[in-house]
Amino acid sequence: MVGVVLEEMRIRSLGVIDDAVVELSPGFTAVTGETGAGKTMVVTSLGLLLGGRADPALVRIGAEKAVVEGRVAVPAGAAAVVRAEEAGAELDDGALLISRTVSAEGRSRAHLGGRSVPVGLLGELADDLVAVHGQTDQQGLLKLNRQRQALDRYAGDAVAGPLAKYAEAYRRLRAVSAELEEITTRARERVQEADMLRYGLDEIAAVEPRAGEDGELAEEAERLGHAEALSSAATAAHAALAGNPEDPEGIDAATLVAGAQRALEAVRAHDPALAALADRIGEIGILLGDVAGELAGYADDLDADPLRLSAVEERRSALTALTRKYGEDVNAVLAWAEQSAARLTELDGDDERIGELTAERDALRTELGGLAQALTDARTEAAERFAAAVTAELASLAMPHARVSFALRQTEDPEGVEVGGRAVAYGPSGADEVELLLAPHPGAPPRPIAKGASGGELSRVMLAVEVVFAGTDPVPTYLFDEVDAGVGGKAAVEIGRRLARLAKTAQVVVVTHLPQVAAFADRQLLVEKTDDGSVTRSGVKVLEGEDRIRELSRMLAGQEDSETARAHAEELLATARADL
Repeated sequence: MVGVVLEEMRIRSLGVIDDAVVELSPGFTAVTGETGAGKTMVVTSLGLLLGGRADPALVRIGAEKAVVEGRVAVPAGAAAVVRAEEAGAELDDGALLISRTVSAEGRSRAHLGGRSVPVGLLGELADDLVAVHGQTDQQGLLKLNRQRQALDRYAGDAVAGPLAKYAEAYRRLRAVSAELEEITTRARERVQEADMLRYGLDEIAAVEPRAGEDGELAEEAERLGHAEALSSAATAAHAALAGNPEDPEGIDAATLVAGAQRALEAVRAHDPALAALADRIGEIGILLGDVAGELAGYADDLDADPLRLSAVEERRSALTALTRKYGEDVNAVLAWAEQSAARLTELDGDDERIGELTAERDALRTELGGLAQALTDARTEAAERFAAAVTAELASLAMPHARVSFALRQTEDPEGVEVGGRAVAYGPSGADEVELLLAPHPGAPPRPIAKGASGGELSRVMLAVEVVFAGTDPVPTYLFDEVDAGVGGKAAVEIGRRLARLAKTAQVVVVTHLPQVAAFADRQLLVEKTDDGSVTRSGVKVLEGEDRIRELSRMLAGQEDSETARAHAEELLATARADL
């Protein structure tokens, strides 16, 4: 018996259950009761403990919240214990306590070993603790991707290794292809952008502007445009300061200042203050001479050449044409040119980048084809073993002539990867389409189980698959919710017998309406409502002796006190005990 056992669950205010405790056997526990009594709430409760979606509609009417608590016995060092302790959980006498609360408003809380934890952590632990299967899972098995997942799970490392490498190569191929598509899709836009930048750079290069040149030319144009007025003003100012040769009798500033200085020089020896003023007048005279000389030089150097003015205006016009397009002044135009040159270098490198990406994409496609082939080979080998094992299990489930097989195929796609010398479609899990086929009796052609299996046959195929998994990839606890739907008679007995055998190596909990299945259980739990339609603490009880016979009789004939049904119930129990 495995060390991990779900010992009990307490359920409060969930659906029809008011307050009930479900005590489970470490072996095979069957949960029975009238239709609508709340048996499925056992499955729902366990789903909540395992991190399932919290539906506020599950909260009992009139209650503020629903609470599910579970006690799981786990050996020290188990993977679930290690993960729980990492989250701060503590064991309670060798058991892990799990609780889940769902409020009527939809809020959900999870606790593990006395510590509040994210609900997602419960889902992580579920993979190591419990496998839940119900009618929904039967329908899921009809989907091709679920059938491929089942085959991959059975194959184990033989597929997991190549699949991990394939997934990484697939991810890189997607990234490279996306970048390549982005570049090539926008190729026209990028070419147009490059042409525009190249035109602008050529236009700027033809003018060859210098930093600050527009300001300098503006000043020169202003000066050249008013050369005559500037020259006349400079000449008049010079005459006022230094005199006019054509008017020797005229009085100028330099002559007057010189006269003032001479007047003071004659008496400076008598008063130091007057001497200081005389010196300052002398300085003024020197400054007047300097300014007058500069005015004369300015007038002589002033260029009134109309040809130069025309050249300046022409140059300014060329610069203005640039600033209208590329910036508010010449400095901004030069900055645009620098940025555009860098961008043009990037755009001109597209062809090279496209070549690099194309080569990388082709190499990855080749690599992916090889990995897809390895996956196909591994799956083909595992499919033969898996189909043989499931077929053998079906023989013990009253389907002795049924044959299960797998069809592995690929779809040709000229845009795909090469597998087996053909270009085939591929996806994140490889190039294989995996389909489970069933031939229920000799002479019947293998058909997809979605088309070739009845409800009862599908239930047995799913159970057979799970039993095969139990031998290769076991989990401690299996919960089956009416996996026996659509089954009766001898087939039901065989399902009960097979579940009992599975319970020798794992804990098995089955919600069932079949007495043939319940009879094989180590413990049978009865879920029953009170008169007000609720399930209370006393509404989930362990059946023993006469009580169990009465419940099996009800399940057989709908009458607890029927002598015929009682005899049949006793026979079922005797058969089950003898078999075990």
